[in-house]
Amino acid sequence: MRWSSALGWTVVLVIVAMGLSSCRRAPDQQQAIELSYSVFFPSTHIQTKTADAWAREIEKRTNGRVKITIYDSGTLTSPQQCYEGVVNGVSDLGMSCLAYTLGRFPLLEGLDLPLGYPNGMVATRIATELTEKYKPAEIADTHVLYIHAHGPGLLASKKPVKSLDDLKGLKVRATGLSRNIVEALGGTPVAMPQTDTYEALQKNVVDATLCPIETLKGWKQGEVISSITDATAIGYTTAMFVVMNKQRWERLPADIQRVFTEVSREWVAKHGQAWDQADAEGREFVKSLKRETITLSAEEQRRWKQAVEPVLNAYLEKTKAKGLPGDEFLKDAQDLVAKYSRSVGQ
Repeated sequence: MRWSSALGWTVVLVIVAMGLSSCRRAPDQQQAIELSYSVFFPSTHIQTKTADAWAREIEKRTNGRVKITIYDSGTLTSPQQCYEGVVNGVSDLGMSCLAYTLGRFPLLEGLDLPLGYPNGMVATRIATELTEKYKPAEIADTHVLYIHAHGPGLLASKKPVKSLDDLKGLKVRATGLSRNIVEALGGTPVAMPQTDTYEALQKNVVDATLCPIETLKGWKQGEVISSITDATAIGYTTAMFVVMNKQRWERLPADIQRVFTEVSREWVAKHGQAWDQADAEGREFVKSLKRETITLSAEEQRRWKQAVEPVLNAYLEKTKAKGLPGDEFLKDAQDLVAKYSRSVGQ
């Protein structure tokens, strides 16, 4: 009886120990940090694929301790609501355009000015550098991981635009500061995100769109336009944030924060490369569709540059009125465009 009783207690103790062991292991098994990432690009777009590669790299370097689910095409938050969605915790992470909430980012709007950006790599590099340098209060309510920006905007239209005169009265899809560019060039700006542009062109709601050439393939807009006007002399960009909910960031362990920071630094160049690759593919796409490409004469380029000067001046006045260093920011941006454009030409 004693032996039987001892054996019984032994079995009980083993079962209890196994249960305790299981309980101790449960937190480890549930330790993966689940994060949601709202991206406004469609799943097929190269920038969504680049964002997905970023997320997978973070999962890899954290040994699976972080799991990131991407909600593309604005399914979790719309392009216009993405930033506030991150602030309010609707999503943990978000990527969209600063320009989609005009006035929300007054200093960083300077990134989108028509400064003659030569390509997406330069625009992305400048956008990240200046955001890191100035650390404006307007983005202090999130943790900024990095900024990227597309290649030079051009004019894609349903009829040829060879001069400023051809632009008069044209309804042109634009967003953020590009609306002011359209107005300065004599067109009529119609604000809308890329998600609505294909249908707007198809149904003649707008006559043209001011955009990087990659959108003509990435958003299939090349199918509903007939010509492209190369306006890189006033090449603007649209800067895009990749941000994280601030409280969510602060709750991450320090070693995981370091992984996010390291991977994000590497992905600045990857996004720049992706923009340039997308632009190259966009050019091939419109060529395959036999769309006309119009190159402005040197004189016409000068006219377009003069026409947009008021856009730069308006930015300076607006930031000055808000007590922001817009003049320094703009000079830095212009200097960096000139500096990096020289290296592009070498």
